[in-house]
Amino acid sequence: MPNKDYAITMARYNKWQNENLIQAATGLEQPARQKPRGSFFGSIEATFAHLLWGDRIWLSRFSDMSAPQGGIAQSTTLPHGWAQFCTDRAAFDHQILEWAHGVDPAWFEGDLTWHSGALGRDVTKPKPILVLQLFNHQTHHRGQIHAMLTAAGARPGDTDVPFMPDQYNQI
Repeated sequence: MPNKDYAITMARYNKWQNENLIQAATGLEQPARQKPRGSFFGSIEATFAHLLWGDRIWLSRFSDMSAPQGGIAQSTTLPHGWAQFCTDRAAFDHQILEWAHGVDPAWFEGDLTWHSGALGRDVTKPKPILVLQLFNHQTHHRGQIHAMLTAAGARPGDTDVPFMPDQYNQI
């Protein structure tokens, strides 16, 4: 089950992979990033936007951080453009790392209750399952982004956890 060490490792992986995919996506022209490509959220940019929104929602449930505005339907726009998104994504990846490093190991015990906008009701689940959801949701949508980038002719780097560069193990 997820614990503090798992959260730290996955927060490091999250940072590495977001940098990897953003670098590949930055090599594309804006129309290519915004082109509908048949994924659940449509385009590369929309999927990146949703992923950042989802990370913010989950971390707001785990900490005293404010939740983003809007629901899933509003999660797919980059309100301030690509460059600002890249800055915001890097800053939030740092916040995820800070949370993972600072979370008390005892936090993983017990349940968390929150109101799910998607289900329209309160939900209670074990905290380790929800941490697993945070990082699984990231991996799921980054896989979609990777496929769209590849189809667009971009070349993202490695994605396998064992190949994470040593520099990420120091953060």
